[in-house]
Amino acid sequence: MCRFCVGNLFNNPSLFSGWSDPDAGSWFREAPSRRTFMALAGAAAGATGLGLTAGRAFAQADASADLIYEGGTIIPLASAGAGAVEALAVRAGQIVAVGSKSDIDGLKGDATQVIDLGGRTLLPGFIDPHQHSCFVALFAELLADVGYTTYPTRAELIAGLKALDAKLPQGAWLAAYNFDNLLQGGDLSMAELDGVSKDRPILVWYINMHDGAANSAAFKIADIPSNVGVLPGGGNFGRNADGSFNGLIYEESAMLKFVPHALPPVTPQIFAKAMQDFFKTAASYGYTTTHEPGTVQPAWIEGLAKLTASGTSRLSASLQYSDMAAANAYQDLGRGAKPSFFPNSRFSLYGIKIIGDGSNQTLTGAQTIPYLNTDQKGATNYPADELKTMVAAVKAAGWPVQIHCNGDATIDDALNAIEAAYGANPTTGVNRIEHSTMARPDQLKRMKALGVQPSFLMNHVFFYGAAYRDQLFGPERTAFMDPAGACLGEGIPFTLHTDGPCSPLGALRLVQTAVTRVCDVDKSVIGPDQAIPVEAALRAITVTAAEQIGQADRLGSLEAGKEADFVILEQDPFKVAPDEIMSIKISETWVAGEKTFG
Repeated sequence: MCRFCVGNLFNNPSLFSGWSDPDAGSWFREAPSRRTFMALAGAAAGATGLGLTAGRAFAQADASADLIYEGGTIIPLASAGAGAVEALAVRAGQIVAVGSKSDIDGLKGDATQVIDLGGRTLLPGFIDPHQHSCFVALFAELLADVGYTTYPTRAELIAGLKALDAKLPQGAWLAAYNFDNLLQGGDLSMAELDGVSKDRPILVWYINMHDGAANSAAFKIADIPSNVGVLPGGGNFGRNADGSFNGLIYEESAMLKFVPHALPPVTPQIFAKAMQDFFKTAASYGYTTTHEPGTVQPAWIEGLAKLTASGTSRLSASLQYSDMAAANAYQDLGRGAKPSFFPNSRFSLYGIKIIGDGSNQTLTGAQTIPYLNTDQKGATNYPADELKTMVAAVKAAGWPVQIHCNGDATIDDALNAIEAAYGANPTTGVNRIEHSTMARPDQLKRMKALGVQPSFLMNHVFFYGAAYRDQLFGPERTAFMDPAGACLGEGIPFTLHTDGPCSPLGALRLVQTAVTRVCDVDKSVIGPDQAIPVEAALRAITVTAAEQIGQADRLGSLEAGKEADFVILEQDPFKVAPDEIMSIKISETWVAGEKTFG
């Protein structure tokens, strides 16, 4: 996600309605007060160790399993290179045994449900360690998706916008998101959008989440004066050669001139519905856990804890640096290497997020070498000394840090700041470089020395590999983008993420791309020496992803004592052709022994 991040756009009181009203809705009204909440936390922690002790006590009272899975391929991923096992047993939402069928048969009791996999493949549940889940939910609820996967050509896009216009009542805004200027024919213009409708206001949000385009009716409603200059925070508006507006809207403060008009107020009821729909969608992709990096607003925390009491995937979150103090209200629930686990919930807090630069696609990722055929290098969001001060504050508060870095210049500053504040391999948990898109070989060696782990947005390769090569960086630099292969060679743990809504959800697409390095646009292979084996790619969305959110002892592999979170696939990803991995059907998804999809 780019520069100042969509979280700031939604951290705007004018977009929310009813959040302070105790009668606004049951989801919000019943969220516990601070005093009640901490009392619940203390009781839960003392009685059950946040749910783990209760399961063990049940095991002593009754040795039989609640669920046994057999009759297919079970891949624990408990250790590198380990093979499949025959059966798995679950009791009270936890895995109690993994092994041969004969071993597990001893756990069958009168009430045990035996699930025949029917030749399907069972894996640990997928974990997306960098996905803006709340905004995936809100955008899907409030905006029309006009992205590349929906309308791959410009002609299809314009036709799709016209079809949306025809369905809307008079006076309603046509508000859309996910437009991709690199893949859908370049920037949109006011003239094009006026061609869709001159009367209906239209706002189209770019996939980078901090730029957009609007038609003349939208500019009129937003009351943008013709002589407007640069707004605070760098917001500005594109111009034609004659000085008139061309429809383009740049950066947060300019987007905020339109968003309050284009979007309905986000009530607690709308937010709750959006999240409930999101959890169903996430489960359909095999996700059992997602991590929201820095875009959860403090006011949402207790509501999300309540919303994830059962029937949903797990939601981990880090707060933005500017909201760090809000986490102090929950420090009794955990901090540092262990997340703040919320009682009777599948919600947790872990780490603090800092956005170091922007997006390579908009030339705002900060590089040490200019972008191809330009003199532009992008820019960091903070001077190096200021970033050091910020990272030191995160360390002093007891958290690990997650720093968004698309350009290699930003990675230099981030590693300098982490080394100064934390040193190597700190006890406060895993420090991460988010995206690490253009990391250099020497920076990877430095990450290894410091115990810093990268997380790669592998959809960059899938969607933008050709554009990076031909438009942004040239063949040599592009061949090392998202260097998972180099990390594997260096022994550096890494993860794969979607950064949704900045790219589509789907863990298996990430696995396939990491294995093949094929760009979908022209089917070219981007940096073949950075391709990794299937097992390494699967571990990057399970075992290591759990480690990067502080939950390696609970999630990510199929081992006795861990949570019963897993996904059942119709085919074995080790046995299909590499370019067919993302087409494998998700059959079922289970969280804590509870089926959430299938």
